[in-house]
Amino acid sequence: MKIDVFKWVFRGTVCGLCGLFLASCDVSTPTHSGDDSVIPSNNLKKVSYSELPDWEKDDVRYALQAFRNSCKAKIQYKGRIVPDRALFEEKCNMLPSASADTATVRAWFESNFQPYKIYNDNGTTKGTYTGYYSPVIPGCRTKTAECNEPLMGIPTDGRAYKGVPKKQIVENKIGRVLYWANIVDVQNIQIQGSGMLKLADGTLVKLNFAAVNDLPFKSIGEQLRNRGIKPAGGYSADAVWTHLKKNPKLAKEVIYNNPRYVYFYESVPPDVIGKLGTPLSKIRSVAMDDSLYTLGLPVYIDTNLSNGQKFRRLMIAQDTGSAIRGFVRADIFFGKGDEAYQYAHGQHAQGEMYILMPKEYSYVKPKK
Repeated sequence: MKIDVFKWVFRGTVCGLCGLFLASCDVSTPTHSGDDSVIPSNNLKKVSYSELPDWEKDDVRYALQAFRNSCKAKIQYKGRIVPDRALFEEKCNMLPSASADTATVRAWFESNFQPYKIYNDNGTTKGTYTGYYSPVIPGCRTKTAECNEPLMGIPTDGRAYKGVPKKQIVENKIGRVLYWANIVDVQNIQIQGSGMLKLADGTLVKLNFAAVNDLPFKSIGEQLRNRGIKPAGGYSADAVWTHLKKNPKLAKEVIYNNPRYVYFYESVPPDVIGKLGTPLSKIRSVAMDDSLYTLGLPVYIDTNLSNGQKFRRLMIAQDTGSAIRGFVRADIFFGKGDEAYQYAHGQHAQGEMYILMPKEYSYVKPKK
């Protein structure tokens, strides 16, 4: 919704407020009244910002940067939790300046969004937080002994791929071959949903999720366990991938026994793109159940990292995943490369969640 502007007679007043509040002289003002949000009363309970653990400690400027990306997206207003479209668009038209300090940004969120604590359908408040990342793997333009598995885009010749198992897709090249990589690395990048290829000449290529064949995922680690095979180091992702690279025949068997297949597309610039269609922000973007939530909304999460450290911060729901189902369930995006992997692969903790729904504007003075 386009926001009406103050008449020139009010310009001095507006600029004074902008200088105090938005850190920029934007002469627009909130005008929308009413709230047609879809808020299930059994799952969302209104709370105050003082009830969000460590809310005052979070540097919410980074969340605002991620939220700007939501404002550039084509929001799909669907699910069981849906914001008022006009209110959401109003907030996007009233964003603080990129140079605004933390106190100003925090006050902007408090002035424009109402926090709700999220409850599962059974009345509990705890849920699972996992993590994901975008791997950087060696890649090739053509097939080689090491680069033995294709990374493919959606077929353009009309061939069906929905419901077709991975083995059949690969063997019949049902898709456009984009690049090649080791079969184990390809499985990893398909699990994560995106990744970066590093070619022999140093070129970096970003591949993002394009489509899936809609068949269920069959755990590689569980397959090894059921065969009585225990890699050195157990069943961690590191141990499983290392073992499979040393045993290529076994790798092909168990990977092709997982029928799920993910297609990719090459993105320029090399950003990691989520389901919302915008770049993901390291530890500020989160994947949630898009059958329940309208993607693009701010959420405040309270959980622990794999090292036991408290993780309490404002994030933006900008992605989803086939395993991300339920009200209090989220997948934290940790970024790309080896450092992100160290956090993502061990992330599995319980926690609580709050969602910030757009509300009618109510000025909150920044606390310096």
